[in-house]
Amino acid sequence: MAYRITEECVACGTCAEECPAGAIEEGEEAYVINQEICTECGTCMDVCPTEAIIEEE
Repeated sequence: MAYRITEECVACGTCAEECPAGAIEEGEEAYVINQEICTECGTCMDVCPTEAIIEEE
């Protein structure tokens, strides 16, 4: 299951710090997940304080 960071992101960086694959980086207005690197572990979704990361089918 792929993950996506929504517009609810406040750019705190928590997801990027906790991502074991290093698949999350700072974008222009919010963080973004590099789907080619993401291992779909779900850590980012679990640690996001604003629940801005969702699963996509």
